[in-house]
Formats: sequence, C-alpha cells, structure tokens
Amino acid sequence: MTGNKAGGARTRARELLVQALYQKQIAGHDKSELLSQFREQVAYERVDQVFFDDSLKAIVDSQERLENEIGEFVDRPVQQLDPIERAVLLIGTYELEARIDIPYRVVINECVNLARRFGAVDGHKYINACLDVAATSLRKTETQTPR
Repeated sequence: MTGNKAGGARTRARELLVQALYQKQIAGHDKSELLSQFREQVAYERVDQVFFDDSLKAIVDSQERLENEIGEFVDRPVQQLDPIERAVLLIGTYELEARIDIPYRVVINECVNLARRFGAVDGHKYINACLDVAATSLRKTETQTPR
C-alpha cells in the first residue's frame, strides 16, 4: 500500500486498536483473545494488519509501563481516565516512544481524531493537551526542531 491508501489503512488500524484496548479494559480479554477476535472481523481486512497486530501486542505487553508514562503527563490517576481516553493515550504514547518513523504531529493528530470519533464531546482537547506534553518529553529533538 502506498500514499493515501496506506494512511487510510493505518488510520483504520488505529480505530480498531481503540476498540480492542477498550474491550480489554471493560471485559479483561487478553492479547491472544483480542487478536483472534479482531482478525475475524470484516473491518480487519481493510486495515494495516501488520501495524494493528504489532501495535496491539506491544501496547498490551508494555501497558503497565505505558500507563506509568501517561501518569507523568495527565492530571489524574490513569485508572480514573475515561476508557476511550485511556485507550487513545496508550496508542499515542506507544507511537511517540516506539514509532519514531511516524512524526509526532501525525501521532497527535491521529489521536485527536480518534478521540473526536469515539470519545466524549471535548475529550479531543484533553488528548491534544496531554500528547503535546508527552511529545515534548518523549521526542525532545523532534519537537524542538524548527519547521
């Protein structure tokens, strides 16, 4: 996949990631159960499957560490976050830390859009503010480089 098709497939993968991470929080499903369930969905055929699989595995495997990281730039305990906000922040924090091939502005924009689509009315503003702080910490060189 190239160009817009690849970007669209990756955006759709992030949408499925929000759903999978939400389901993990609510139902307590483990990584293998989530992968199995989401691979069976028709929507899975239209996503960047490698990105989805790799991201879900990495986020679930390092969720505690990622939540500790998130705790450094949110204004309340991570456990008190709305499940959608928590899922989006897990995705954003993972991408800021581990996916340096994705510019931090793209990470923030994609996460804001996820919050707009799935979250509360003004949740995207909270996500934007939190990930802006996270990017400044996790991507110092990139955020300090003039455009």
